[in-house]
Amino acid sequence: MAQYAEFAIGDWRRYQDLVTGRRFRGWAFRGQRDATQPLETVIARLLRAYGVHPDAWSRQENRVNRIFRRKAHLYLRHVPDDDDDFQWLALMQHHGAPTRLLDFTWSPFVAAFFALERALRPAAVWALSVPRLWRAEVPHPDEPDRKLGLADLALGAPGRYERWYLPNRLAFAYQGEPLAMNQRLVAQSGTFVVPGVLDRSLEAILAGYAGPEPMLVKFTFDTARVRDDAMFALYSMNIGHATLFPGLDGMARSLAYELEHHWEYDPKTNEVLPEFRGEAGGVGETLESKAVEGAGARRPQSDPQGPR
Repeated sequence: MAQYAEFAIGDWRRYQDLVTGRRFRGWAFRGQRDATQPLETVIARLLRAYGVHPDAWSRQENRVNRIFRRKAHLYLRHVPDDDDDFQWLALMQHHGAPTRLLDFTWSPFVAAFFALERALRPAAVWALSVPRLWRAEVPHPDEPDRKLGLADLALGAPGRYERWYLPNRLAFAYQGEPLAMNQRLVAQSGTFVVPGVLDRSLEAILAGYAGPEPMLVKFTFDTARVRDDAMFALYSMNIGHATLFPGLDGMARSLAYELEHHWEYDPKTNEVLPEFRGEAGGVGETLESKAVEGAGARRPQSDPQGPR
């Protein structure tokens, strides 16, 4: 089976039309600001980058998890149960520890935000057919005549993490969320995809599944052509750091986009928007009538942050 299907996106409306159609209902999405990067977990990328021997990967992953569990109680109001591996991994992911969880979202627009918000080169949104994934089966590693479905590999069940994930010997992918979801996961309509092995990308793992059609689709954005329209549309949908990362840090990070946006003029061209030019049917003062700072630069003297 092919690793994935691909759509080249040079127009924001084309992406909107594709992802809101019937084809992608029930799919999960992941945005990456570098279209050349594979779907690879942070822990796999770090283990490879730091030259850790592949035979030691399981032990080192287990070591990191153990250290986090031993120390996290110093900072937590609620400590997950010892056997709730999924909850522990989600907590580690939330706070920036290296894990085998890949962040996905049920929203193609949240995924587009993460792909494009700070992209300087072609970016990508990956889409995963969750219904197909849940219908798929993989061979049992010890019983050739037996198949394992996603219910058999569910990460939330006690003992599954140690049996099917840590050994890094069964190439499969699981999708799900822990029973208790944190605020950020809820805000982002988030879900997780968890690979059974760390030495292969998610697209390589899924290419090994039986079936006539790939489970993955890749939308590759021509960032230079798409980003401005996309970011304004997402801003208008109230999709940004302030909503996706509730709290002061998210609000502060959201201000980066305010550098390139203004409700009264276009900061990239310094052109006043039509409604503020004082033309027939326009509203408010014209920027031309306001104080000028710098050589030929026009700066509005009204509230510079506008409605927000």
